[in-house]
Amino acid sequence: MAVSPLSPDAVSTAGLIASGRRVVEIEQHALATVGARIGDDFAAACRLVLASRGRVVTIGMGKSGHIARKIAATLASTGTPAFFVHPGEAGHGDLGMITEADVVLALSYSGESDEVLMLLPTLKRQGNPIIAMTGRPQSSLARASDAHLDVSVPTEACPLELAPTSSTTASLAIGDALAVALLDARGFTADDFARSHPAGSLGRRLLLHITDVMHSGEELPRVREDASLSEALMEMSRKRLGMTAVVDAQDRLVGLFTDGDLRRALDSDIDVRSARIAEVMTRHPRTIGADQLAAEAARLMETHKITGLIVVDGQQRAVGALNIHDLLRAKVV
Repeated sequence: MAVSPLSPDAVSTAGLIASGRRVVEIEQHALATVGARIGDDFAAACRLVLASRGRVVTIGMGKSGHIARKIAATLASTGTPAFFVHPGEAGHGDLGMITEADVVLALSYSGESDEVLMLLPTLKRQGNPIIAMTGRPQSSLARASDAHLDVSVPTEACPLELAPTSSTTASLAIGDALAVALLDARGFTADDFARSHPAGSLGRRLLLHITDVMHSGEELPRVREDASLSEALMEMSRKRLGMTAVVDAQDRLVGLFTDGDLRRALDSDIDVRSARIAEVMTRHPRTIGADQLAAEAARLMETHKITGLIVVDGQQRAVGALNIHDLLRAKVV
């Protein structure tokens, strides 16, 4: 059936707003109803997953399949290996992707999806624990499962009671609840999350260390504390970091000289050609350790309104340097 276009002027703005708000209110009520039912069955489902030596395989048809795919992605990114298998394809060979060590999470609001039910005998023979997520506790899928998650809702947000709306929202929320409960039980940390998201901004913040972004060796700008200001300026020009470390004979950091120090020196009428670096450097500058996170360098720079840091080891020897541009290139900030 073709959909005839409507003139925008023929639609009431107030009516559109009211319709949108009604949907949100109905789904909020559905979530509250489903949330109140989280109890022993939910805990049993979690225990089945925690006891498994394999992965969680999610299956579902239609809208339930879309939700099952998203739940698998959420589980996988929060410490529970998981993937989605389309029930229709499973009956034509993809069932071989499911090993006997896996737990199957099957979604069907009616609990009677033929494509899902068709897989149950094989999964049962293989010994796979089955967690069902349905809106009908007495359905075929619910009764055949080892743990049942009841996601029934009072009403769909669709006024025709046809399009899955509240029910898919409820299923998605219970899937999130399952993932987070498992995350908590496993002691999954932010570092663990970053390792599965290395391309994301969180991964960069949590996985990059100072050693990954700092300039070291010949790239490290440094001069002795008895050097002239002119020598320090030449070193800064060569290394192009807008600063230079000032070190003693054992490479221990005694000061820092930056572009800002140069401006202050010029304002005080110091003779650039004859001045010694010890006269104009900043003593006791902010530093950071090589084993710290790059995100910590960003925090220090922001807190203290500085644009560069010298990296020191346990003996306060200068071993590296980095500035805000290094953090920008690494997408830490």
